[in-house]
Amino acid sequence: MKKILFAAVMLLAPLAMSAQAKFGHFNSTEIIPLMPEYTAAQTELQTLEKQYQEDLKRMQDELQKKSEDFEKEQANLLENMKQRRQAELQDLYQRYQQSMQDYQQAYQKASIEKQQALSQKVSEAVKQIGDAGGYVYIMDISSGIPYISTKLSTDITPELKKALGINLKQ
Repeated sequence: MKKILFAAVMLLAPLAMSAQAKFGHFNSTEIIPLMPEYTAAQTELQTLEKQYQEDLKRMQDELQKKSEDFEKEQANLLENMKQRRQAELQDLYQRYQQSMQDYQQAYQKASIEKQQALSQKVSEAVKQIGDAGGYVYIMDISSGIPYISTKLSTDITPELKKALGINLKQ
């Protein structure tokens, strides 16, 4: 009899524990764009992109001018001068291409770093809310979780916005 009673208690214990567990959810794709740091990061990235575009435009203009000059003068140049100028043009073109690749990589790296910093701040706020609220799990629904019962899970978005310094009316 004791064994049957013990087995029944053991089977029902997880159900009783899950009834007390608190679950939460939020959507980071809605939260992150509202963060003040997001706007600052976007401004910094736009400034960086503009700087890169201006540098590339200068290089392109220089390449185009030297190419046009060469086209005008090539009939009057000695063969060795022609080859030297062609090599200079090829070198300029290769530097332009390399700069374009370098700028793309640098921009991508800066963008990833800024996104990671924002995500880290959200994660830290979620951990604080989880600890303070006694949550067992808090899930980011933007990551493609197939289903979350909004009846059994609490939307922590308002708390998260407050923790991140986001105006609650947004």
